[in-house]
Amino acid sequence: MAIDKQHAHELLDQLDPSQFAAVVHLLESIISLDDSDVLSRSEREAIAEADEWLKHKKPIPNEEVLAEFGLTAADWDRMAAEPLSEETSYRNG
Repeated sequence: MAIDKQHAHELLDQLDPSQFAAVVHLLESIISLDDSDVLSRSEREAIAEADEWLKHKKPIPNEEVLAEFGLTAADWDRMAAEPLSEETSYRNG
């Protein structure tokens, strides 16, 4: 077991800061056993706000949202099946 931990430490030492942050987040997600720890306070508030909105309004179908961007459900499925380019995948990270 100690050898495995040592190897993990060696690998972590090789990561750049953004990769390290992603690994830390992944480990926190894996270790967390309490669902309340998985969501941040702002995420829980956003969910509560959405739930409240749904009490008073009709949900908006995905097809309607996609249409606002000139897309169809088939476009969405096609995009989901295509891997992002390296440039696109790091744009939001």
